[in-house]
Amino acid sequence: MAKRNIIPIFIPHYGCPNDCVFCNQRKITGMSTDISDSDVERTILEYLSYFKRKDNIEVAFYGGSFTAIPLKEQKEFLKVAYKFKKDNKIDSIRLSTRPDAIDDKILTNLKNYEVDIIELGVQSLDEEVLKLSNRGHSVKSVYKASELIKEYGFKLGLQQMIGLPGDSLEKSKFTAKEFVKLNPFCVRVYPTLVIEDTKLYSDYKFGKYKSLELDKSIKYVSDIMHIYYLNDINVIRVGLQPTENINYDGVIAGAFHPAYRQLVESFYIKNSILNYFKDSKNLSESITIKASGKNISNISGQKSINKREILKTLNIKNLNLRQDNLDDFHIKIESKTDEIIDIRNYYR
Repeated sequence: MAKRNIIPIFIPHYGCPNDCVFCNQRKITGMSTDISDSDVERTILEYLSYFKRKDNIEVAFYGGSFTAIPLKEQKEFLKVAYKFKKDNKIDSIRLSTRPDAIDDKILTNLKNYEVDIIELGVQSLDEEVLKLSNRGHSVKSVYKASELIKEYGFKLGLQQMIGLPGDSLEKSKFTAKEFVKLNPFCVRVYPTLVIEDTKLYSDYKFGKYKSLELDKSIKYVSDIMHIYYLNDINVIRVGLQPTENINYDGVIAGAFHPAYRQLVESFYIKNSILNYFKDSKNLSESITIKASGKNISNISGQKSINKREILKTLNIKNLNLRQDNLDDFHIKIESKTDEIIDIRNYYR
Protein backbone atom coordinates (compact mmCIF):
# COMPACT_ATOMS: atom_id res chain seq x y z
CA MET A 1 0.00 0.00 0.00
CA ALA A 2 1.30 3.45 -0.88
CA LYS A 3 2.32 5.60 2.06
CA ARG A 4 -0.39 8.00 3.16
CA ASN A 5 0.23 11.74 2.95
CA ILE A 6 -0.97 13.28 6.22
CA ILE A 7 -2.06 16.90 6.59
CA PRO A 8 -1.96 17.49 10.37
CA ILE A 9 -4.26 20.09 11.88
CA PHE A 10 -3.21 20.61 15.51
CA ILE A 11 -5.88 21.75 17.96
CA PRO A 12 -3.87 21.77 21.21
CA HIS A 13 -6.02 21.12 24.27
CA TYR A 14 -8.99 22.72 22.52
CA GLY A 15 -12.12 21.08 23.90
CA CYS A 16 -10.47 19.12 26.70
CA PRO A 17 -12.58 19.45 29.87
CA ASN A 18 -9.65 18.73 32.21
CA ASP A 19 -5.86 18.48 32.45
CA CYS A 20 -4.49 14.95 32.27
CA VAL A 21 -1.40 14.64 34.47
CA PHE A 22 0.85 13.96 31.45
CA CYS A 23 -0.50 16.60 29.10
CA ASN A 24 0.85 19.97 28.07
CA GLN A 25 -0.27 20.30 24.47
CA ARG A 26 1.34 23.68 23.98
CA LYS A 27 4.72 22.29 25.07
CA ILE A 28 4.26 19.20 22.89
CA THR A 29 3.21 20.97 19.71
CA GLY A 30 4.77 24.39 20.20
CA MET A 31 1.41 25.96 19.38
CA SER A 32 -1.22 27.96 21.21
CA THR A 33 -4.87 26.95 21.39
CA ASP A 34 -6.05 29.56 18.90
CA ILE A 35 -7.16 28.17 15.56
CA SER A 36 -9.74 29.21 12.98
CA ASP A 37 -11.28 27.76 9.85
CA SER A 38 -8.95 29.98 7.79
CA ASP A 39 -5.98 28.39 9.60
CA VAL A 40 -7.31 24.97 8.62
CA GLU A 41 -7.64 25.97 4.98
CA ARG A 42 -4.20 27.59 4.90
CA THR A 43 -2.60 24.47 6.37
CA ILE A 44 -4.28 22.17 3.87
CA LEU A 45 -3.25 24.33 0.92
CA GLU A 46 0.31 24.54 2.20
CA TYR A 47 0.68 20.77 2.44
CA LEU A 48 -1.02 20.14 -0.90
CA SER A 49 1.45 22.51 -2.56
CA TYR A 50 4.47 20.41 -1.71
CA PHE A 51 3.13 16.84 -1.79
CA LYS A 52 4.75 15.14 -4.79
CA ARG A 53 2.05 12.50 -4.91
CA LYS A 54 -1.51 13.77 -5.14
CA ASP A 55 -3.27 10.60 -3.98
CA ASN A 56 -3.93 8.91 -0.64
CA ILE A 57 -4.07 12.24 1.21
CA GLU A 58 -5.64 12.52 4.65
CA VAL A 59 -6.56 15.54 6.77
CA ALA A 60 -6.07 14.63 10.42
CA PHE A 61 -7.24 16.76 13.35
CA TYR A 62 -4.79 16.08 16.18
CA GLY A 63 -3.99 17.35 19.63
CA GLY A 64 -7.26 18.15 21.36
CA SER A 65 -10.62 16.54 21.95
CA PHE A 66 -12.22 17.46 18.67
CA THR A 67 -15.79 16.47 19.46
CA ALA A 68 -15.68 18.27 22.83
CA ILE A 69 -15.33 21.69 21.22
CA PRO A 70 -18.55 23.59 20.47
CA LEU A 71 -20.53 22.02 17.65
CA LYS A 72 -20.51 25.30 15.71
CA GLU A 73 -16.72 25.27 15.58
CA GLN A 74 -16.58 21.56 14.76
CA LYS A 75 -18.72 22.34 11.73
CA GLU A 76 -16.52 25.27 10.69
CA PHE A 77 -13.37 23.14 10.74
CA LEU A 78 -14.98 20.11 9.12
CA LYS A 79 -16.60 22.21 6.41
CA VAL A 80 -13.14 23.18 5.16
CA ALA A 81 -11.84 19.59 5.06
CA TYR A 82 -15.11 18.38 3.50
CA LYS A 83 -14.78 20.92 0.69
CA PHE A 84 -11.35 19.55 -0.24
CA LYS A 85 -12.68 16.00 -0.06
CA LYS A 86 -15.63 16.78 -2.35
CA ASP A 87 -13.17 18.38 -4.79
CA ASN A 88 -11.13 15.12 -4.73
CA LYS A 89 -8.07 16.92 -3.38
CA ILE A 90 -7.99 14.79 -0.24
CA ASP A 91 -9.16 11.22 0.27
CA SER A 92 -10.07 10.95 3.94
CA ILE A 93 -10.68 12.83 7.19
CA ARG A 94 -9.49 11.64 10.59
CA LEU A 95 -9.91 13.10 14.06
CA SER A 96 -8.96 12.32 17.65
CA THR A 97 -11.22 12.77 20.64
CA ARG A 98 -12.20 11.59 24.11
CA PRO A 99 -14.41 8.55 24.78
CA ASP A 100 -16.84 10.67 26.82
CA ALA A 101 -17.29 13.14 23.95
CA ILE A 102 -19.16 10.74 21.66
CA ASP A 103 -22.92 10.51 21.26
CA ASP A 104 -25.54 10.22 18.52
CA LYS A 105 -25.73 13.96 17.82
CA ILE A 106 -21.95 14.26 17.49
CA LEU A 107 -21.65 11.21 15.24
CA THR A 108 -24.50 12.36 13.02
CA ASN A 109 -22.68 15.64 12.47
CA LEU A 110 -19.41 13.84 11.67
CA LYS A 111 -21.26 11.64 9.20
CA ASN A 112 -22.62 14.72 7.43
CA TYR A 113 -19.04 15.86 6.77
CA GLU A 114 -17.86 12.40 5.69
CA VAL A 115 -15.33 11.85 8.47
CA ASP A 116 -13.69 8.45 7.94
CA ILE A 117 -11.73 7.57 11.09
CA ILE A 118 -12.37 8.45 14.73
CA GLU A 119 -9.55 7.75 17.17
CA LEU A 120 -10.24 7.58 20.88
CA GLY A 121 -7.57 8.64 23.33
CA VAL A 122 -8.22 5.80 25.74
CA GLN A 123 -4.72 5.34 27.24
CA SER A 124 -5.77 2.57 29.66
CA LEU A 125 -8.70 0.35 30.54
CA ASP A 126 -7.76 0.17 34.20
CA GLU A 127 -9.93 2.40 36.41
CA GLU A 128 -7.12 3.16 38.87
CA VAL A 129 -4.76 4.25 36.07
CA LEU A 130 -7.45 6.49 34.57
CA LYS A 131 -8.13 8.08 37.95
CA LEU A 132 -4.45 8.65 38.80
CA SER A 133 -3.93 10.13 35.34
CA ASN A 134 -6.90 12.49 35.79
CA ARG A 135 -8.43 11.30 32.54
CA GLY A 136 -11.91 12.33 33.64
CA HIS A 137 -13.72 9.43 31.96
CA SER A 138 -14.55 5.87 32.95
CA VAL A 139 -13.68 2.52 31.41
CA LYS A 140 -17.36 2.03 30.64
CA SER A 141 -17.41 5.14 28.42
CA VAL A 142 -14.68 3.62 26.23
CA TYR A 143 -16.71 0.50 25.42
CA LYS A 144 -19.86 2.55 24.82
CA ALA A 145 -18.13 5.05 22.52
CA SER A 146 -16.28 2.35 20.58
CA GLU A 147 -19.43 0.40 19.80
CA LEU A 148 -21.34 3.55 18.84
CA ILE A 149 -18.58 4.68 16.47
CA LYS A 150 -18.65 1.33 14.68
CA GLU A 151 -22.46 1.29 14.58
CA TYR A 152 -22.36 4.57 12.65
CA GLY A 153 -19.94 3.08 10.14
CA PHE A 154 -16.76 4.95 11.11
CA LYS A 155 -13.39 3.27 11.33
CA LEU A 156 -12.33 3.04 14.97
CA GLY A 157 -8.85 3.92 16.19
CA LEU A 158 -7.69 3.38 19.77
CA GLN A 159 -4.72 4.99 21.52
CA GLN A 160 -2.86 3.33 24.40
CA MET A 161 -0.22 4.73 26.75
CA ILE A 162 2.32 2.61 28.62
CA GLY A 163 3.80 3.61 31.98
CA LEU A 164 1.11 5.94 33.33
CA PRO A 165 0.78 6.43 37.10
CA GLY A 166 -0.41 3.18 38.66
CA ASP A 167 0.23 1.24 35.46
CA SER A 168 2.07 -2.07 35.17
CA LEU A 169 2.95 -4.46 32.37
CA GLU A 170 0.03 -6.71 33.31
CA LYS A 171 -2.41 -3.79 33.28
CA SER A 172 -1.10 -2.68 29.89
CA LYS A 173 -1.46 -6.21 28.53
CA PHE A 174 -5.03 -6.30 29.83
CA THR A 175 -5.78 -3.03 27.99
CA ALA A 176 -4.29 -4.41 24.77
CA LYS A 177 -6.36 -7.60 25.03
CA GLU A 178 -9.51 -5.57 25.59
CA PHE A 179 -8.63 -3.38 22.60
CA VAL A 180 -8.47 -6.54 20.51
CA LYS A 181 -12.00 -7.44 21.60
CA LEU A 182 -13.18 -4.02 20.40
CA ASN A 183 -11.76 -4.89 16.96
CA PRO A 184 -10.38 -1.46 16.01
CA PHE A 185 -9.26 -0.48 12.53
CA CYS A 186 -5.96 0.70 14.02
CA VAL A 187 -4.15 1.41 17.28
CA ARG A 188 -1.37 3.71 18.47
CA VAL A 189 0.95 2.87 21.35
CA TYR A 190 2.82 5.57 23.25
CA PRO A 191 5.20 5.34 26.22
CA THR A 192 4.45 8.02 28.79
CA LEU A 193 6.73 11.05 28.62
CA VAL A 194 7.34 13.54 31.42
CA ILE A 195 6.77 17.01 29.94
CA GLU A 196 7.53 20.34 31.62
CA ASP A 197 4.67 22.23 33.26
CA THR A 198 2.52 19.17 33.89
CA LYS A 199 1.27 17.48 37.06
CA LEU A 200 3.36 14.46 36.11
CA TYR A 201 6.48 16.64 35.95
CA SER A 202 5.79 17.91 39.47
CA ASP A 203 5.26 14.35 40.73
CA TYR A 204 8.44 13.19 38.99
CA LYS A 205 10.45 16.08 40.43
CA PHE A 206 9.37 15.24 43.99
CA GLY A 207 9.81 11.47 43.60
CA LYS A 208 6.10 10.62 43.47
CA TYR A 209 6.30 9.22 39.94
CA LYS A 210 9.00 7.06 38.37
CA SER A 211 9.18 7.15 34.61
CA LEU A 212 9.47 4.06 32.43
CA GLU A 213 12.86 4.55 30.82
CA LEU A 214 13.92 3.59 27.32
CA ASP A 215 15.28 0.04 27.65
CA LYS A 216 12.51 -1.20 29.93
CA SER A 217 9.81 0.48 27.85
CA ILE A 218 11.08 -1.24 24.69
CA LYS A 219 10.52 -4.64 26.31
CA TYR A 220 7.10 -3.61 27.63
CA VAL A 221 5.93 -2.23 24.31
CA SER A 222 7.25 -5.30 22.46
CA ASP A 223 4.99 -7.44 24.65
CA ILE A 224 2.05 -5.16 23.85
CA MET A 225 2.83 -5.22 20.14
CA HIS A 226 2.90 -9.03 20.28
CA ILE A 227 -0.74 -9.05 21.37
CA TYR A 228 -1.70 -6.82 18.45
CA TYR A 229 0.45 -8.78 15.98
CA LEU A 230 -1.15 -12.09 16.98
CA ASN A 231 -4.58 -10.60 16.34
CA ASP A 232 -3.74 -8.79 13.07
CA ILE A 233 -4.40 -5.35 14.56
CA ASN A 234 -2.78 -2.56 12.55
CA VAL A 235 -0.40 -0.58 14.78
CA ILE A 236 -0.01 2.71 12.92
CA ARG A 237 2.22 4.53 15.41
CA VAL A 238 4.60 3.50 18.19
CA GLY A 239 6.03 6.35 20.25
CA LEU A 240 5.83 10.08 19.68
CA GLN A 241 8.01 11.26 16.84
CA PRO A 242 9.77 14.56 16.13
CA THR A 243 7.68 14.65 12.95
CA GLU A 244 4.62 15.14 15.17
CA ASN A 245 6.05 18.51 16.27
CA ILE A 246 7.05 17.36 19.72
CA ASN A 247 9.84 19.49 21.13
CA TYR A 248 12.89 17.63 22.46
CA ASP A 249 13.57 20.41 24.96
CA GLY A 250 10.26 19.85 26.72
CA VAL A 251 10.84 16.16 27.48
CA ILE A 252 12.27 15.73 30.99
CA ALA A 253 12.10 11.93 31.31
CA GLY A 254 10.62 8.85 29.69
CA ALA A 255 11.18 6.78 26.58
CA PHE A 256 11.64 9.34 23.82
CA HIS A 257 13.74 8.40 20.79
CA PRO A 258 13.46 9.51 17.15
CA ALA A 259 13.52 5.87 15.98
CA TYR A 260 11.48 4.42 18.85
CA ARG A 261 9.42 2.04 16.73
CA GLN A 262 12.53 0.58 15.12
CA LEU A 263 14.01 -0.07 18.57
CA VAL A 264 10.86 -1.95 19.56
CA GLU A 265 10.67 -3.95 16.33
CA SER A 266 14.40 -4.76 16.50
CA PHE A 267 14.00 -6.11 20.03
CA TYR A 268 10.96 -8.13 18.94
CA ILE A 269 12.62 -9.86 16.01
CA LYS A 270 15.90 -10.48 17.88
CA ASN A 271 13.92 -12.12 20.69
CA SER A 272 12.10 -14.33 18.18
CA ILE A 273 15.30 -15.43 16.40
CA LEU A 274 17.08 -16.34 19.63
CA ASN A 275 14.07 -18.29 20.86
CA TYR A 276 13.83 -20.14 17.54
CA PHE A 277 17.37 -21.43 17.98
CA LYS A 278 16.72 -22.36 21.62
CA ASP A 279 13.93 -24.65 20.42
CA SER A 280 15.61 -25.87 17.22
CA LYS A 281 18.60 -28.06 16.37
CA ASN A 282 18.94 -26.16 13.09
CA LEU A 283 22.13 -24.42 14.19
CA SER A 284 25.43 -24.32 12.31
CA GLU A 285 28.54 -22.13 12.46
CA SER A 286 27.29 -20.02 9.56
CA ILE A 287 23.67 -18.86 9.27
CA THR A 288 21.91 -16.88 6.56
CA ILE A 289 18.67 -15.07 7.33
CA LYS A 290 16.53 -13.74 4.51
CA ALA A 291 13.82 -11.18 5.23
CA SER A 292 12.07 -8.05 4.02
CA GLY A 293 14.25 -4.95 3.72
CA LYS A 294 12.65 -3.52 6.85
CA ASN A 295 13.39 -6.67 8.84
CA ILE A 296 16.97 -6.92 7.61
CA SER A 297 17.53 -3.53 9.20
CA ASN A 298 15.72 -4.61 12.38
CA ILE A 299 17.68 -7.88 12.66
CA SER A 300 20.94 -5.99 12.34
CA GLY A 301 19.79 -3.31 14.80
CA GLN A 302 21.16 0.18 15.21
CA LYS A 303 24.96 0.11 14.76
CA SER A 304 24.63 -3.71 14.27
CA ILE A 305 24.00 -4.23 17.98
CA ASN A 306 21.48 -7.06 17.41
CA LYS A 307 23.72 -8.85 14.94
CA ARG A 308 26.59 -8.86 17.42
CA GLU A 309 24.34 -10.14 20.21
CA ILE A 310 22.99 -12.96 18.04
CA LEU A 311 26.53 -14.00 17.03
CA LYS A 312 27.67 -14.01 20.66
CA THR A 313 24.59 -15.70 22.14
CA LEU A 314 24.49 -18.48 19.54
CA ASN A 315 28.30 -18.77 19.49
CA ILE A 316 28.44 -18.80 15.68
CA LYS A 317 31.03 -17.43 13.29
CA ASN A 318 28.92 -15.88 10.55
CA LEU A 319 25.48 -14.31 10.30
CA ASN A 320 24.61 -13.28 6.76
CA LEU A 321 21.58 -11.07 6.15
CA ARG A 322 19.93 -11.04 2.74
CA GLN A 323 16.87 -9.15 1.53
CA ASP A 324 14.10 -11.31 0.10
CA ASN A 325 10.48 -10.97 -0.94
CA LEU A 326 8.90 -11.90 2.40
CA ASP A 327 6.29 -10.11 4.51
CA ASP A 328 7.25 -8.51 7.82
CA PHE A 329 6.19 -11.51 9.93
CA HIS A 330 8.16 -14.17 8.06
CA ILE A 331 11.89 -14.78 7.73
CA LYS A 332 13.84 -17.58 6.03
CA ILE A 333 16.60 -19.22 8.04
CA GLU A 334 19.25 -21.11 6.13
CA SER A 335 21.44 -23.19 8.42
CA LYS A 336 21.64 -26.99 8.52
CA THR A 337 18.28 -26.90 6.77
CA ASP A 338 16.20 -24.12 5.21
CA GLU A 339 13.06 -23.04 7.02
CA ILE A 340 10.61 -20.15 6.74
CA ILE A 341 9.27 -19.18 10.15
CA ASP A 342 6.63 -16.82 11.49
CA ILE A 343 8.43 -14.68 14.08
CA ARG A 344 5.21 -14.30 16.08
CA ASN A 345 5.41 -18.00 16.99
CA TYR A 346 8.77 -17.53 18.73
CA TYR A 347 8.42 -14.25 20.60
CA ARG A 348 8.50 -14.71 24.38
